[in-house]
Amino acid sequence: MSQQQGPGFCTLAIHAGQEPDPATGAVVPPIYQVSTYKQDGIGGLRGGYEYSRSANPTRTALEECLAALEGGARGFAFASGLAGQDAVVRALTGPGDHVVVPTDAYGGTYRYVARVAGPQGLAHTAAAMSDLDAVRAAVRPGHTRLVWVETPSNPLLGIADIAALAELAHSAGALLVVDNTFATSYLQQPLALGADIVTHSTTKYAGGHSDVVGGAVVVAREVSGAAYADASERIAFHQNAIGAVAGPFDAWLVLRGLKTLAVRMERHCDNAERVAAFLAGHDAVAQVLYPGLSSHPGHPIAARQMRRFGGMVSFRLRRGEDAAVKAVATTRLWTLGESLGGVESLIEHPARMTHASVAGTALEVPADLVRLSVGIEDVEDLLADLGEALDIPG
Repeated sequence: MSQQQGPGFCTLAIHAGQEPDPATGAVVPPIYQVSTYKQDGIGGLRGGYEYSRSANPTRTALEECLAALEGGARGFAFASGLAGQDAVVRALTGPGDHVVVPTDAYGGTYRYVARVAGPQGLAHTAAAMSDLDAVRAAVRPGHTRLVWVETPSNPLLGIADIAALAELAHSAGALLVVDNTFATSYLQQPLALGADIVTHSTTKYAGGHSDVVGGAVVVAREVSGAAYADASERIAFHQNAIGAVAGPFDAWLVLRGLKTLAVRMERHCDNAERVAAFLAGHDAVAQVLYPGLSSHPGHPIAARQMRRFGGMVSFRLRRGEDAAVKAVATTRLWTLGESLGGVESLIEHPARMTHASVAGTALEVPADLVRLSVGIEDVEDLLADLGEALDIPG
């Protein structure tokens, strides 16, 4: 194993962008709940701050930390994950351009591409990101600007080869954008594998406590292609011009969450592995979708590009949609709700909840699918609750 270069992940999570306050020595960055800043004469800005839509010290601390954790050149914090994705698309594409999206993308991402960006002139093609030939066929040389991938994907836990997709995208003059929300920056480093841009819903594992909504974009140190050399500046311009920025308190909450991301993810992974094994042996379950299982078609790639396999598990029920709906409504510890990545365990029915917007499209998810966000509770309690729900006659 090669010697570690620079500080480790946990050290960066606690210290990057977070020097003790020079005025008081406070070890936690203050919440700069302020809209404007006194100027020392016209244009005489202290630290570059003039108005908090353009920049805020608490948000700056978060953005520096996000960039450090992803190994990128520059980070941006947004009001939501979709706000960050919107800034990327607006900054790097225009009318007549084309993007390739996953066939199992998050429903909100697909809704944005198809129903917001589409009417504004952006074309898209959905492709199975685990199939390089399918992605290659979907690319339109000269028109495709972005290849967009989630790995693991939401909600089918598909795995895509980031390094191979980066090479494919770059050969066509496109950029590779990786939604790293499920894996987190602790478990996976897309920029080190050749990706150009990483996005996150920081609402999820980065915040980690289901008490904040936010998004992040991190741009690589070297973005491929001369046409994208100013990708960071373009995204920065759109962040300011559109204004969907993270507020100071939201930025502070995400920054606090990042400090414990590594230790939380270890527990999420421990519990998810136990849950996946339990489900794989249950008579009511037809299929378990978890990249940590050797039966998962993407397991070898996930083992190569991820530290561990994450805290998300999906499964399909033999008795169909009615059984899935009954199961998600019956659990006690597993809370029925959308979102994911908090310390508490959540259960949902994607076809009727998070992915209802893709019904009737190529991205429609199976009606018998249940998605779990495995929390950090005592795993025996989680297994007992899940087992009771699955054993109820359907």
